[in-house]
Amino acid sequence: MSEDAILVLNAGSSSIKLALYRISGKALALSWHGLLEEVRTAPHFHAIAPDGSAIADERPQIAPDQATAWVLDWIDHNLADTRLLACGHRVVHGGARYAEPVLIDDAMLETLATFVPLAPLHQPVNLAPIRAIREARPSLPQAACFDTAFHTGHSPVVNTFALPYRYYEAGVRRYGFHGLSYDFIASQLPQVSPRLAEGKVVVAHLGNGSSMCAMDGCRSVDTTMGFTALDGLPMGTRTGQIDPGVLLYLMEHDGLGLKQVTDLIYKESGLKGLSGVSSDMRTLVESPEPRAKYAIDVYIHQIAKQTCALAGTLGGLDGMVFTAGIGEHQPLIRAGVLRKLAWLGFDLDDAANTANGPRLTASDSRAEAYAIATDEEYVIAKQTWALV
Repeated sequence: MSEDAILVLNAGSSSIKLALYRISGKALALSWHGLLEEVRTAPHFHAIAPDGSAIADERPQIAPDQATAWVLDWIDHNLADTRLLACGHRVVHGGARYAEPVLIDDAMLETLATFVPLAPLHQPVNLAPIRAIREARPSLPQAACFDTAFHTGHSPVVNTFALPYRYYEAGVRRYGFHGLSYDFIASQLPQVSPRLAEGKVVVAHLGNGSSMCAMDGCRSVDTTMGFTALDGLPMGTRTGQIDPGVLLYLMEHDGLGLKQVTDLIYKESGLKGLSGVSSDMRTLVESPEPRAKYAIDVYIHQIAKQTCALAGTLGGLDGMVFTAGIGEHQPLIRAGVLRKLAWLGFDLDDAANTANGPRLTASDSRAEAYAIATDEEYVIAKQTWALV
């Protein structure tokens, strides 16, 4: 007897994260999760079960544009007892229109393509698997789940740039990203800390892409990313917040054109540019190079600084949550941030932090801090299932 399931695809520029969730009664149960990586060079697919056992480890001989169809065929041949009910996708940008996930048809796909200029590195790769599935399995329902949606309730005062107002009306405004991750953390806070779930919290999604979100009662009221996924914190290869005059200077005095500036601020900056060593925090933490420590110090400084700005929006701060790859697994970064913010009431528990929490602060700490693993794929599966 076949089981209904939701397939989740989270596509990046060179890899596709995958997860399959069985529908078990009124709940979703993870069947397996996997990764098809190096799709442009040497494709490698591996999948594991929830208990950590290997389900697949294959190196398919496929072209990049065949990756999504190959995944569907792999499921057909290896999971004969599974009937795909729908496929959910992470789509970075939903513009100002979409505060909820949507089912995709041809008109919707055209609309989502109009947001490519707002997320030029992310939106095209998010939409590519959708197109591939519409060609290979046109009857399979697909849902777009937006990284911007969690932030759509912000006040216009928070989202407005100090440009002539006509630009705000034309859509030039702060949108915010990593909303699927923040949505998951918001769903976990009532179990982890009822006090924080009802209070004022800054959540730090720290990974190759990094941002922070101010939540009041688990609702987003401000975030560090803005019109694009460039703003706010320094990231693996992205600048984060920068004086726009720097870019004007580089264009005028160094003769950089639009593509050169784009490559500079998206691909050559952040931790990679600061350190000259790597964009990977794991490498920087282990590196003896002085510039690696320098990059780490800049990163910690900016997180602490942005936390204070978000606390200003909130009108106070009851606690923090660290999540994503760096936030969940790098005690050095969390300790650096919380020590800088000790004046806000954070009393770091060094042993708990070294053990990656979940609670990072002493039991009598006035402000609480936690490390909580995020699960964007589960949020996508839940939202997709609700639609179909």
